[in-house]
Amino acid sequence: MRLQKVYQLNDIVEMKKPHPCGTNRWKVIRLGMDVRIKCQGCDHSVLVPRKKFETKLKKVIESAEQ
Repeated sequence: MRLQKVYQLNDIVEMKKPHPCGTNRWKVIRLGMDVRIKCQGCDHSVLVPRKKFETKLKKVIESAEQ
């Protein structure tokens, strides 16, 4: 049984691999079948299938509720 990571819209997350610009902070800007994340360093956005996003997600740095 895998532990489900909890994330939501507008959370700042850390992925396992950094973006080529050197930043490892991403903002979740769209949720659905795919998850769109936006690099906090260079503002590049990437659309990732949800299953792949969940395997590559390391941790939630800042929750949108705070």
